[in-house]
Amino acid sequence: MKQFIDFIPLLLFFIVFKTEPRDIELLGQSWVLGGIFSATAVLIISSVVVYGTLFIVHKRLEKTQWLTLLGCLFFGGLTLAFHSETFLKWKAPVVNWLFALGFAASHFIGKQPLIRRMMGHAVELPDSVWTKLNIAWVAFFLVLGGTNLFVAFTFHEIWVDFKVFGSLGMTLVFLIAQGVFIARHIKPAPEDNTKEI
Repeated sequence: MKQFIDFIPLLLFFIVFKTEPRDIELLGQSWVLGGIFSATAVLIISSVVVYGTLFIVHKRLEKTQWLTLLGCLFFGGLTLAFHSETFLKWKAPVVNWLFALGFAASHFIGKQPLIRRMMGHAVELPDSVWTKLNIAWVAFFLVLGGTNLFVAFTFHEIWVDFKVFGSLGMTLVFLIAQGVFIARHIKPAPEDNTKEI
């Protein structure tokens, strides 16, 4: 459910971006709905609403949610202020690279790699496997950020499609690969061989 909630602002951004631009009257003002700039405004507003609601309900946001929200506000704000989509194109790469930095730094800061802090309550793995898994996350976020940057500045006509669906596809493939990797290292629980008398 959490992943779907985090996806709402991006989905709304995509829908508005794909809408043919048209003028609408709202609150006594004329607004353009459709295209990159109104989609960016919708992304900012929906992110504030979604993460604000989560904060009110749970009294906290996860660090990844804070980073995503701040990235959206910063790069989206610059996009609207300077009327240039270039700033928004940098959002996904920078946020992904900051995630990579967080996972990499956790090897040196704290007692456990970040992935173990996130998943250690659900699965038990040897220390060496946690380290490899954490390094895999670093590599994944570096590649995802680089791919987003390449597509955004090379394939202008499809960069929004890739931002929404390409990144999601890459993430799903990585998560499946992670699941297979983890499954190979999980030790089955010992069977209870006691017989009832």
